[in-house]
Amino acid sequence: MQPSGRHYVVVRPLFSEDSFAEQHERINRNRKTLRHHLKDYFTSLSKLCLYCLHCSCDRNRAKNAALSLLPIIGWMKNYNIKEWLLGDIVSGISTGLVAVLQGLAFSLLASLPPGYGLYTTFFPAIIYFFLGTSRHLSVGAFPILSLMVGAVVTRLVPDGGPPANITGFEGLSMEQQRVLVASSVTFVMGAFQLIMGLLQVGFIVMYLSETLVSGFTTAAAVHILVSQLRFVLGLDFPGVNGPLAIVYTLENVFRDITNTNVADLVTSIVIMVLVLIAKEINDRFKSKLPVPIPIEVIMTVIACGVSYAFNFENRFNVVVIGEMVNGYESPIAPNLEVIQESAVEAFPMAIVGFAVAFSVAKVYSIKHDYTIDGNQELLAFGVSNMFGASFRAFAASTALSRTAIQESTGGRTQIAGVLSAMIVLIVIVAVGFLLEPLPRSVLGALVIVNLKGMLMQFRELPFLWKNDRTDFVTWVVTFVASLFLGLDLGLAVGLGAELFTVVYRTQFPRCSLLANITGTDIYRDCKDYNCIYEPDGVKIFKIPSPIFFANIDFLRDKLVQAVGFSPLKVLKKRNKALRKIRKMLRNGELEVSEGGLKVRQPSADTSEDNSMEGLDQPIDFSGIPIQVNWNTELPANISVPAVNIHSVVLDFSAVSFLDLSALKGLKATLKEFLRIEVDVYIVSCDVYIMEKLHQCSFFDDEIKTSIFYPTLHDAMLHILETHPDHGELEKDLDINYEVIQRDSITV
Repeated sequence: MQPSGRHYVVVRPLFSEDSFAEQHERINRNRKTLRHHLKDYFTSLSKLCLYCLHCSCDRNRAKNAALSLLPIIGWMKNYNIKEWLLGDIVSGISTGLVAVLQGLAFSLLASLPPGYGLYTTFFPAIIYFFLGTSRHLSVGAFPILSLMVGAVVTRLVPDGGPPANITGFEGLSMEQQRVLVASSVTFVMGAFQLIMGLLQVGFIVMYLSETLVSGFTTAAAVHILVSQLRFVLGLDFPGVNGPLAIVYTLENVFRDITNTNVADLVTSIVIMVLVLIAKEINDRFKSKLPVPIPIEVIMTVIACGVSYAFNFENRFNVVVIGEMVNGYESPIAPNLEVIQESAVEAFPMAIVGFAVAFSVAKVYSIKHDYTIDGNQELLAFGVSNMFGASFRAFAASTALSRTAIQESTGGRTQIAGVLSAMIVLIVIVAVGFLLEPLPRSVLGALVIVNLKGMLMQFRELPFLWKNDRTDFVTWVVTFVASLFLGLDLGLAVGLGAELFTVVYRTQFPRCSLLANITGTDIYRDCKDYNCIYEPDGVKIFKIPSPIFFANIDFLRDKLVQAVGFSPLKVLKKRNKALRKIRKMLRNGELEVSEGGLKVRQPSADTSEDNSMEGLDQPIDFSGIPIQVNWNTELPANISVPAVNIHSVVLDFSAVSFLDLSALKGLKATLKEFLRIEVDVYIVSCDVYIMEKLHQCSFFDDEIKTSIFYPTLHDAMLHILETHPDHGELEKDLDINYEVIQRDSITV
């Protein structure tokens, strides 16, 4: 290849796959099968266990194992005290204050007393400090997970009815029963995450696209908004869960709307307006503010003071937080019956919690140039949730707003996360009683305000509709299903819709006919360009997807449409015509002349052979003294569809795999074309697909390896040499096809 300004010149032989293989020897590599990968994985795992048991590992192996299981060792030894410590302290205090309020608020979503949200903000954060690979995640209560936990809690321990018949509920108050349910479902959720981490399946989040997550989280935000209306309006009705829960909740809200507590409503509106204004100021002047205005903390302190001073609880019948948790309660074991009842719901919780946390962690790891390990993150969250559940915490992940505060206020490592947990610790053991006068409507208002980011995802819909209708469908289906069926079933439906769109795109790909761009060796869709050259008798068909059992029939139909005839029908018509010609020759009704076959006398026998047997076999001219020209007029009103092409080129450049069902269908299609004297060429076929074709006995006396060419242009030059077409392509490439040499091509 010679570079020459904005041009390039290539001089090389004209290659088919056979001639290329003759001149360029390929290295035969032994590729690992799934069995070998599993064997290597379990071998390495067993060796690691033996090293740990017998302490026989050397220093490097021990170091690598420790760094893998305890990432804190890796970044702590490089901790820059002078540059990072002050930022981590400021960040930890700021994040801790917000974490306290969010822990209290998100407890309401989980249908638990507010104080238990503080446990969720403390215990998982401590474990994640040692096991997590992200330096910026603020681990704790997450609204969507809290709502999913709340659905299980209210199902097993409803507000307006008896609890489920579960051993272990005897002698417990409704509050204690709900705490037991929440901790048990959190434990099994953490167990799922731990198992997935041990099995190294962190890649599972790849199946949750941004579109699906956006639709899911938007529906969750609407659920959260509706669930908080009863606190904001000061209404008293039992929570609802299950399919259509949002409809029943709204029905209860509108039914009791006349009982709205004006004090709660006014307090909520004032809180929401002031918080929204302060957040807008934080966004607009974030470059000038040393730290964001802690408006949630400020409003909480003011609301506590006003509620206590004016005795909101007794004078205005406002529901307040009430008695807070004082210190830590003794650990509890998960209830096995609750685990059996909630395991189905716990699995989507594990997926959602990890997917959200990993997505956020990935954003900040790219921004600050460090790596995170998905499998280690699964281990970290699994152990964190199992440990937290033992101390009455509920499901933990990360809140987007809290993580943003931790990063924007100067947090550089998980030191900030530990300091924020210490702030929560102080509230739990020392100053929690100061929050007892806080109206629950304030927490509901703070939850609603923090939904702004998720609710604004509705703005994605016009963009998706305009640019990608299938993603639009995924978003809408996920949103609607999650909204009306519940978050667990909605996630499953959304995942099904997403996989359906993938199948749809591969099952019904956009096939096209290609043509040569005049003066180049480039081929594009003939509908998209004016300056193109299409040689007579040649069709170039591009297949832009894998070929498998679900789309092979569709691709065959598209190929038939592209060439303008069905090769199987033509083959059957020709074989049927030959039967009739043989019969007429035997009966003396036809004679052979210089012009071909002529009718000697009308046939007295009007019967026809209508047997379909053997019509799809190769054409056999035995018993006929001449070669029949199918494109001329045939005698005795014998009609055979005309075939106006001599070559079909299949572009396999976008075909990534080919299964056995498709292989059989492809082989049958190629034979149909070859049997009606239409040459077929396959170009740009992946090497590994070629290997599979050889392994599966694809080639035989009719289909040979010589039909494969490494590039489309190689095949086209061969076709134009075999069927000279003195047109634009010859003139532009300056090739004389009458004297073309097989040993060189100049472009």
